[in-house]
Amino acid sequence: MTKFPHRVSAARRNATTLLNQSMKQVSSVKQEQTREYEAMVLKTAKLRELRLAKEAADKEATSAQAEPRRTAVKPKRSRQT
Repeated sequence: MTKFPHRVSAARRNATTLLNQSMKQVSSVKQEQTREYEAMVLKTAKLRELRLAKEAADKEATSAQAEPRRTAVKPKRSRQT
């Protein structure tokens, strides 16, 4: 009967080893997901900044183009019948 506790402890060691491996793998996956999320957040912020800068430049360009068009327009002459 001395081997019975040995078998239980061996089974417990095997289970603990498998559990530790599984936990390491889960932890690794979570860290990778966190890194990917942070990269996505940075990319989104950069793209938002570029979009806002482009929109501001486009708005400025359209307002600059609209100003010269406001020159005095000659009134049309009416037709005489």
